[in-house]
Amino acid sequence: MDLAAFDFHLPEELIAQTPLEDRAGARMLVVDRAAQRWEDRRFRDLPGYLRPGDCLVVNDSRVFPARLFGHRAGAHLSGRVEVFLLRPVSGDGREWEALVRPGRKMRLRERIEFEGGLAGEIVGRGEFGERTIRFEGSVDLFAEFEKIGHVPLPPYIKRADSPADRERYQTVYAKEKGSVAAPTAGLHFTPEILDQCRTAGAETARVTLHVGLGTFQPLHEEQVEMARLHMERYAITEENAAKMRAASRLVMVGTTSVRTVESALRQGEMRARSGETDIFIYPGFDFRGAGAMLTNFHLPRTSLLLLVCAFAGAELALAAYRHAVEERYRFYSYGDCMLIV
Repeated sequence: MDLAAFDFHLPEELIAQTPLEDRAGARMLVVDRAAQRWEDRRFRDLPGYLRPGDCLVVNDSRVFPARLFGHRAGAHLSGRVEVFLLRPVSGDGREWEALVRPGRKMRLRERIEFEGGLAGEIVGRGEFGERTIRFEGSVDLFAEFEKIGHVPLPPYIKRADSPADRERYQTVYAKEKGSVAAPTAGLHFTPEILDQCRTAGAETARVTLHVGLGTFQPLHEEQVEMARLHMERYAITEENAAKMRAASRLVMVGTTSVRTVESALRQGEMRARSGETDIFIYPGFDFRGAGAMLTNFHLPRTSLLLLVCAFAGAELALAAYRHAVEERYRFYSYGDCMLIV
């Protein structure tokens, strides 16, 4: 399968740089797989597409300020270093996989100093250019990240993060810290919309998948089947597994929820599970749980776009994307959304 088939032209001005003032104010393109058509609606219409027996599946992972700025030890003036934390990789939570700039200059055993006395040492290198950093001391690292870190806005948002992003680049139901990118389909929900979904008869189940940077990166293999994804941590509690087992249709909020549920179902019946997944969903995939999906518009040539094409059908999904471009929908993290039924 040729990756070039999943490319499309997107005018740069359609890439949303800031969120709407109203979380629920986005447009929503509703794609009907059975009828092979779509219609332009608003996200506020979502409850009208739900019915008794449905279960909304949301990812409650919480984004933490994963971008840190420091300097090489002994080089306060010329040794500025940017560290983008990806995930903890040691049992004690002190070692983290990270992207480091300038990467080529940062060697093993080099020490990086951050604000407030936090410091770490590079102790390993990864196959994709990652570094492993071991943080010194015994302070609560997440508390330190909250103090000195910056919101990890995606690279296609061409501005520095602002204080407002700490709230807006976060779902209203975010709980479990660990993501370096928001599960963006959930950014549209408000407590009021969630109440309306419940009134429509839909249950809500939570899963947790800590989103890594690899989820959003373009694929580098021109043959789709040769590509591999980074590992991401996930968890499902028995309470939420029971809600999903009882549902007549699972309405997935975001690709991360889809990946979590489909990973769990590869191991058998839906029940409490936790672990890591690198599941790669592309056309031809056999979905075992997802019955409908809400998702934002994704970058070309990414695993997320291939997942959407797998669920909706590639021809229909890419035609819907072309329509969204023609109608000037807002794209990517702070953009509009698509409901696939």
